Amino acid sequence: MKILRSIPELSHLPGPLFLAIGVFDGVHLGHQAVISTSAEHARVSNGTPVVVTFDPHPEKILRPEKAPHLLTATPHKIALIRALGVRHLLIIAFDRQFAATEPEDFVQWLVHHSKPLREICVGHEWSFGKDRRGNLELLTKLGAKFDFNVVGFPPVTVNGEIVSSTAIRRAVATGDLKKAAAMLGREYTILGTVVHGDDLGKKIGFPTANLSAHSEQFPPNGVYFAEVILEGERLPGVVNLGLRPTMSSGKSDRVLEIHLLDFERDIYGKDLQLRFVRYLRPENKFENVDALVRQIERDVQQARELVAL
Repeated sequence: MKILRSIPELSHLPGPLFLAIGVFDGVHLGHQAVISTSAEHARVSNGTPVVVTFDPHPEKILRPEKAPHLLTATPHKIALIRALGVRHLLIIAFDRQFAATEPEDFVQWLVHHSKPLREICVGHEWSFGKDRRGNLELLTKLGAKFDFNVVGFPPVTVNGEIVSSTAIRRAVATGDLKKAAAMLGREYTILGTVVHGDDLGKKIGFPTANLSAHSEQFPPNGVYFAEVILEGERLPGVVNLGLRPTMSSGKSDRVLEIHLLDFERDIYGKDLQLRFVRYLRPENKFENVDALVRQIERDVQQARELVAL
């Protein structure tokens, strides 16, 4: 997949261009429908499909105090979009200067640098430009003016509920990973980078990989049977998500760490994609370290039994 970092780079692609535009946080079923529709229209017309998204999430710039945890930070989103078979991805840097762009100017830039622009496909509620003044109605008017088609994809529903990043985020936060997976069209995963921790797990016989997640939405605290994908390899393990009350008194930052079964390689600095498979138990404060170790032994045994199924 070729990644473009500026609108003028569109001029290097063979036209006509078909653009699927959106924030695409989560790359859920609705996003996939927009992307696949654009790609199919491009195929029929012998054009070039391009997915267009933004980094960071616009809310991080416009309303940072209210910005949601992401379902997929940009590196994770890129990986998921690549997995859809997308060949061209334009990532537009979203800053305050770009946020002040009038919607008409944004569209004119796309038109000017596409050779030519044949179609823009977006979700039915997509808004863009200064003060979010741009919408599907304005985009359609601009399409008529500059001679490109506009597709506003209708909402996708699962079990009668509209699929949205907000609905998925809420499902993950409450631990309803089954609902999240249904709306995503895949299991919910978190992308994290393995960082150095305080080695408490190693000291008690259960070394863990501490993950620095990229602002992604966590499920509820607790212990989970989980699976990670590391450089294409799937590895089972036990995740602890929470405050580690037995070992870290007084700390308020949530820790995400995984003990990988029968694994001893050095993976500091590596990116892991982590999937929560099954909730095992709540995070508890034990009376002493020995009691904690005995419980971890039971957690690991339960994980091994689940691997064997």
